[in-house]
Amino acid sequence: MTTKILREDFDGWVQLTLNRPDKLNSLDVEMFAQLRSQIEDLAQTSGIGCVVLRGAGKCFSAGHDLGGIATGEASPSKGWHSETLRMLEKLPIPVIAAVHGHCYTGALEVALAADFIIASDSARFGDTHAKFALTPVWGMSVRLPRRVGIATAKRLMFTADMFGADEAVRIGLAEYSVPQDGFDAEIARLAEQISAQSHFSHAANKRLLDKADSQPADGALVREWMDGEGRGPDMQERIAALQNSKK
Repeated sequence: MTTKILREDFDGWVQLTLNRPDKLNSLDVEMFAQLRSQIEDLAQTSGIGCVVLRGAGKCFSAGHDLGGIATGEASPSKGWHSETLRMLEKLPIPVIAAVHGHCYTGALEVALAADFIIASDSARFGDTHAKFALTPVWGMSVRLPRRVGIATAKRLMFTADMFGADEAVRIGLAEYSVPQDGFDAEIARLAEQISAQSHFSHAANKRLLDKADSQPADGALVREWMDGEGRGPDMQERIAALQNSKK
């Protein structure tokens, strides 16, 4: 079996790479199955403070393999792709989508399942479902408006416009952009910074944010103090380390 998802383990963080560079990392069932397997493994693994998802070669991904769509590729079950991305979104670990080059349609749906996106200045984004008389089934209609606002999501979905990193940052799709020649270094720096923080806090905060995102503010605020885990097992150690550094 071809390895379509590469995994690299670093000190406290993991990098998953979409690995079909000869096809611009276009997404097929086999790649999704391997991604799902990695997600399942990460959900059961301790000691990981950050996951980076990126693409091999020239780009993040050109999107869903249109050849597969045209021939009616069979997925394991209805909603399986969407379920896989929800599993990625619900990992108790911060997930960064690091995007360079193409990130279109299905690939954008994958990137949106990460906690946030950082972009190389070479990145190009777009939702082209309407160009091919398709509608999203992997989460675009839910995650895109939550990221950029309903009006901007409608504009992007209705026009099928392609746009670069600066525009992605302006509308809130990407957090910030980085020159391509410094992209790898910035990915490592950011992943190391995140993984150095409390893994307990990351998992607890992700649960709180996920619950709050779908609730009215009043209920979400109550849930924050009622259901929040509060203090992690490494709290005392971290506070002591800070206090000792000031002596």
